[in-house]
Amino acid sequence: MSNSMRGVYTSLAQIRRTVFREVTRLAYESQSGDYGWVDELPYEIIPGDVATYRESVFLERAIVGERIRLAMGLPLQGVDKPAKLSEGVAEAAKPETYYQPPLINVIKFACNACEENSYKVSDACQGCLAHPCREICPKGAITFKDKKAYIDQEKCIKCGRCASVCPYGAIQHHERPCAVACGMNAISSDEQGRAQIDYNKCVSCGQCLVNCPFGAIADKSQIFQVIQAILAGEEVIAEVAPAFVGQFGGKGNVDKLREAFKALGFTGMEEVALGADLCAVQEAEDFLEEVPDKIPFMGTSCCPAWSVMAKMEFPERADCVSMALTPMTLTARLIRKQHPNAKIVFVGPCSAKKLEAQRRSVKSEVDFVLTFEEMAGMMEAKDIDYTKLAGEGSSDFEVASADGRSFAVAGGVANAVVNAIHREHPDMDVKVTNAEGLDECRKMMKAAVKGKYNGYLLEGMACPGGCVAGAGTLQPINKTAGAVKLYSKKAPIKTAPENAYCELIHDLERDADGHRADADVVAESAEALKPAEDAEA
Repeated sequence: MSNSMRGVYTSLAQIRRTVFREVTRLAYESQSGDYGWVDELPYEIIPGDVATYRESVFLERAIVGERIRLAMGLPLQGVDKPAKLSEGVAEAAKPETYYQPPLINVIKFACNACEENSYKVSDACQGCLAHPCREICPKGAITFKDKKAYIDQEKCIKCGRCASVCPYGAIQHHERPCAVACGMNAISSDEQGRAQIDYNKCVSCGQCLVNCPFGAIADKSQIFQVIQAILAGEEVIAEVAPAFVGQFGGKGNVDKLREAFKALGFTGMEEVALGADLCAVQEAEDFLEEVPDKIPFMGTSCCPAWSVMAKMEFPERADCVSMALTPMTLTARLIRKQHPNAKIVFVGPCSAKKLEAQRRSVKSEVDFVLTFEEMAGMMEAKDIDYTKLAGEGSSDFEVASADGRSFAVAGGVANAVVNAIHREHPDMDVKVTNAEGLDECRKMMKAAVKGKYNGYLLEGMACPGGCVAGAGTLQPINKTAGAVKLYSKKAPIKTAPENAYCELIHDLERDADGHRADADVVAESAEALKPAEDAEA
């Protein structure tokens, strides 16, 4: 899975951020109910009559227009019929409006129609005497024209042997970047060669949208709806994932973040690592109670993309994925206890959390989800320079443990659960394995189902590196991972069981009827991922 563009402020990143900024700016400024400004926005973002990135300025504006609609939580329109960009905005402006599926979208006319999988000879070919590429090809697909190698694509079986023996590295493997990034094999080509997503496979991890160099894939946002709730005078509280450290510059000072959120109109801010502590304690209890007597192994539950993949592809072992609620949900339920009428906004690195917040079988208590990148656009719109803020004095949340904050980095969840187990059973040998990226997660589950990991705790993370590599992050993955580890060391306590809030875990995990939450959300997640017309069928 490629992460070559992560943390690099490219022209594409600039366009994304500009769209978020402008949608934010106008959402704050327009309270009259007149949304005609939406139609003018592409001309403000792409001024003049000369194209910068595409062959036509009209195409650039059309693509930006679709991105604006997605940033407002609206469906794509396409270019096959006349329609105003502002169509449907009045409905989207309602704070209670949620995403109309699908969440992850391909802007078809922005797609470069990249080749799915092919081997081609570059100009580096020297037409050497040995011709090892021709000799090793099992299908006779390679011939020589004008002393240069040529691959017959009709005969080629994509085995790659020719590329492996070329002494000049002249044979290159071409793949669609979004498809390479997709660990679910959910991306293929339509009849025009453009990317298309199989929503029966997609788990909304968002890796495709951050690996498409043409910006043809984007997810929907709730920036507009959050601002409408703020302008309506609602109590709006942010719960912030621990991967926030370093995302907005500086060293992740909590006091600066509080001031920034206050300037945006939020009434409060809490730490999601608090919910991570509760999650770790619950998963430790589940592991001790169920493994290996009831289930052969147990997978962690905090990554929704991994969890849905495991249950969807291995239904016979869906019961082996922990039923513990995620840190996002547990934190929201704690906030809801003290602020019953508040609008709760999860702010973090993850695209898949947007669908988790909507699931029906487990009420998350989360009203909106924003990524760090969307938050950065909001700050930019309000001229908030995070690094220059004075802060309001508190340097830490002073609530969660070091282990809870380490959930953001691959391996951190399992480590927190093991430490929670050792709190009561210090001599217990807890076997652990973990996987990063959905391809590796699938391999781990296959091995577990075959009995290789009996008695084990399995940690799955859809994004390579963990939450710090989520689709909504801004900084290089290794840099953020290092920042989170330093931030974790500042925690007032080390392990999850030391958190006083953990005594509330059994109350928080119950639904309104007093039953423990059902974590099997595969069916509804798959439905939410489908396009609207499929979901209604």
